[in-house]
Amino acid sequence: MQDNDINKVITYLLGLQNSICAALEGEENTARFIEDQWQRQEGGGGRTRVLNGEVFEQGGVNFSHVSGFNLPPSATEKRPELANRQFQAMGVSLVIHPRNPYVPTSHANVRLFIAEKAGEPTIWWFGGGFDLTPYYPFEEDVTAWHQCAKAACDPFGASVYPQFKKWCDEYFFLKHRNETRGVGGLFFDDLNEWGFAQCFAFMQSVGNHYIKAYLPIVQKRKNTPYDEKERNFQLYRRGRYVEYNLVYDRGTLFGLQSGGRTESILMSLPPVVHWQYNWQPEPGSAESALYDRYLKPQNWLDI
Repeated sequence: MQDNDINKVITYLLGLQNSICAALEGEENTARFIEDQWQRQEGGGGRTRVLNGEVFEQGGVNFSHVSGFNLPPSATEKRPELANRQFQAMGVSLVIHPRNPYVPTSHANVRLFIAEKAGEPTIWWFGGGFDLTPYYPFEEDVTAWHQCAKAACDPFGASVYPQFKKWCDEYFFLKHRNETRGVGGLFFDDLNEWGFAQCFAFMQSVGNHYIKAYLPIVQKRKNTPYDEKERNFQLYRRGRYVEYNLVYDRGTLFGLQSGGRTESILMSLPPVVHWQYNWQPEPGSAESALYDRYLKPQNWLDI
């Protein structure tokens, strides 16, 4: 791997952050992202952008490029060969929490890791994906989301979408609740077997398809009328997002363990959330449909 390869990835990631922010701002009347540029003491830094608007109650789109002398336990636990290696990690990570309960929350991330040690070959891999967390789902939206995920994968082989869709279902799963975080999408990690150019091309395809998948759903649902009951259900279900990110998410753990910027790492959390003791949806209600139909892995495209 050459410095030119790394520079190409950084250039792409910065452009991806710009294009996603511009697309999201286009749905707002006046709200715009605020930006914080930050430096990390051990090495590297990033730029964090946060939007608080009428459509998106809170959205965070973060670019980071950090380096250090040792990978944290979240990275080496399953790959002990990475211990005692210097590293670089670069990526764009975002979470969008809409205001209207009929617009799903969405998450996306694309990243490159590099681990180096004198006298030994450089280890590198790409990772990322995107997933959707609805509160009041529409099957046509879920199907369209997965069609876009499949379109991102199709140029790279017929087995790619089923493999990374299944990985997403398994990764974004709350074991203590026995439910998926949402309706899935794509997740991949440790990708290097295709060679650098092809793996980088796939990461770009995933990054570029996120806004193609999400924006049409936002535009279709953002003006749907809702009442206090629906808003309260959205705030209750946001609690699941908090539980997942703080208990399971490896990206959150990596950021905190590596001394990253806490405000940027925890921008994924919703601005308002409710927990309610032993709450259960009323049988046959719109709220129960989420549990009965959507919070379990399934084949949305009949593949």
